[in-house]
Amino acid sequence: MICPYCLSEVAEEAVVCKTCTRDLYLFKPMMAKVAELEKRLSEIPDHEAYEKRIGELELMLDEQEQKLVAPKAISDWIVDIALYLVVPLLVLLLAHWLITVVYDTKMIYLRIISIALPLPFAYLLFRGHQNRLLPWFMGVVFLAISSVIGMSWITSLVDHTPVLPQNLFEWKEVIEYSASITFSFLTGMLLGGVAYTSEQRYRRTKTISPLINVVAAGLSDGQLSPRSIHGIMKALQEYGGTIVALGTTALSIYTGLKGMIGS
Repeated sequence: MICPYCLSEVAEEAVVCKTCTRDLYLFKPMMAKVAELEKRLSEIPDHEAYEKRIGELELMLDEQEQKLVAPKAISDWIVDIALYLVVPLLVLLLAHWLITVVYDTKMIYLRIISIALPLPFAYLLFRGHQNRLLPWFMGVVFLAISSVIGMSWITSLVDHTPVLPQNLFEWKEVIEYSASITFSFLTGMLLGGVAYTSEQRYRRTKTISPLINVVAAGLSDGQLSPRSIHGIMKALQEYGGTIVALGTTALSIYTGLKGMIGS
């Protein structure tokens, strides 16, 4: 340590300065405290450097994930289209035939099925692996229009009515019905995408958690824990998709049941 009087080097166990012969007994506790504080200051990590390194690791992981995601083969596309577009289309047409032709019951049951059925198919599709939103959105629009036209065709076989709408009111009903099916599928897509992203983020967090723990330990004197950092990151990235999914669900229900409830 340093003598406070003559600034010469003094041994840690000394009680008297060998240079100026001053008594150091009263100053030793304060000098020890200063030395301890200097040591703690020197051990404080560089938060900016850790945050920059974490960002670099996340970018590297994103690039690695993109390399691992191979483009779909044509056979995979055919299987996905059959499972997640053709199957729900056939089930919707079957439900329409059973409700309107076989049992001749209330149409509100068909509307409820049309709202609820596409959602789990879309969820499973986007939950399993990463998909592009635009091609599947175009596919679900085709699914919705095909479903409504197919239902109208089934009705025409029984009642000998025109397949296509004949006036503005009928066109409005067709558009609203198609929109309810579309929004239901879109809700499943968003929820499935959120679930897939959460799983990938969990794997990524396990990889970079040691660095996050180091950063969290030095922030706010320990008031910000690694768990809270993970929670904040997860909430910021997930709530947006969840809120949009809730909005599309509301739109699906509104467009599907608006006309029937109003009547």
